[in-house]
Amino acid sequence: MLNEYLILLKSEWIIIAIIFLLLFIKVGPKDWKNETLLYGINILLLFNLLAGFYNNVEGNLFNGMYHSTQLILLEKNILNLGVYLVSLIAYPWLKEHKHLLEFYILLLSTLLGMFFMISSGNLLIFYLGLELSTIPLAALANFDLHKRQSSEAAMKLIISSAFSSAILLFGVSILYGTTGSLSFYEISQHIYGNQLQVIAFILILAGFCFKISVVPFHLWTADVYEGAPAPVTAYLSVISKTAVLFIFMSVMYTVFKTIATQWYLMIFVLSIVTILIGNLFALRQNNLKRFLAFSSIAQVGFILLGLSGTSIMGIASVIYFLLIYLFSNLAAFGVITLVSAVANKETISDYKGFYKTNPFLSWVLAIALFSLAGVPPTAGFFGKFFLIMAGAERGNYIWVVFAAINMIISFYYYLKVVKAIFMDPNDQPIETISIPALPKLAMIICLAGMILTGFFSWIYEYIYSLSIL
Repeated sequence: MLNEYLILLKSEWIIIAIIFLLLFIKVGPKDWKNETLLYGINILLLFNLLAGFYNNVEGNLFNGMYHSTQLILLEKNILNLGVYLVSLIAYPWLKEHKHLLEFYILLLSTLLGMFFMISSGNLLIFYLGLELSTIPLAALANFDLHKRQSSEAAMKLIISSAFSSAILLFGVSILYGTTGSLSFYEISQHIYGNQLQVIAFILILAGFCFKISVVPFHLWTADVYEGAPAPVTAYLSVISKTAVLFIFMSVMYTVFKTIATQWYLMIFVLSIVTILIGNLFALRQNNLKRFLAFSSIAQVGFILLGLSGTSIMGIASVIYFLLIYLFSNLAAFGVITLVSAVANKETISDYKGFYKTNPFLSWVLAIALFSLAGVPPTAGFFGKFFLIMAGAERGNYIWVVFAAINMIISFYYYLKVVKAIFMDPNDQPIETISIPALPKLAMIICLAGMILTGFFSWIYEYIYSLSIL
């Protein structure tokens, strides 16, 4: 029995051990240099990432409240990879920060909550994991302590999170009242599509939509992204959103599978509005973090398109796209973090003539934007292609054509940034930036991921093989 707890909860135990180690270092008598701590912590995070690929088993704990499958283990490994990359790109910002250890303790606490949320087979442990993964993020958003915008971002994040959690809990309470259970499996056996259950679903859907910034529940996103430190924005945009989408897929395809014909129309409307609003607002942004905020909103619209397909194709296409999105967005944020830390520049106009002084960073950012836009031969093209193919399985070709047209519209605002970097003149471009080893490693990993993930077909085939429910 003890072996089951140790092996099935392996990922969680490793995160807990790292958190306690950082706490002991914090309260210990010795003062460590930030650079030494950063290298040490990144070694621990690399160990955590590699450990996720070994000695993995499937099973259930706590009477089905916690479960682990090969698909869930893959999702956790994707999150581990994302956290490791975020830690690498945060180096220029954290090396001078006096609260470095607190940053990682909060960061890993959110990751622990995400792991419990993804492995949940019960609404209770799902909600506990959701809150553990959300509340520390508000403190992280406020980590630029000397900036008023950072405090404002934290306030908006905590208020919107509390509001979305209240809506979700209201839906959960109605669902429990109509089914008499908190277990995902037992609830799925008692979903008949009556009016109360549809209301419960709408409230739960609204709670999820807040977390993943679906229009019209997106109003907090741009302000929080702009005010939070760039590495925290990257974490919010990629890791937090990816974790919520993982459990969202599970809930849609298991708990509410019997009323799929009813939620399909809701997803259809939300997807169209989200893609359209995300694209239109991205067109007029000058701050790069706000720009990527509305870009991420539009990307969620495409993900909803993929979710509308059959369960196997939908899950495979969404996980595959999220892996590509992780590489693409973190590459972009890697450049933004470095430039922000060194030159304190964050607007698109600041990047005019950037290629003259920083060719490597320019190409990293350009390829990341090409991937986000879905320009071949980057992996982003293949990711969006599989999402559209998944959506087309239901035969709603008008929806697919609309999404394809909006892909073309998105080319304009992504290429606007590329134009500023390579073509627009600037008498005083951003000075040449020395790239530390850790952020450079993260950018190289992201570049490899953006190029190779699309060409290695076995990656998608492997995800597809695990997606059979």
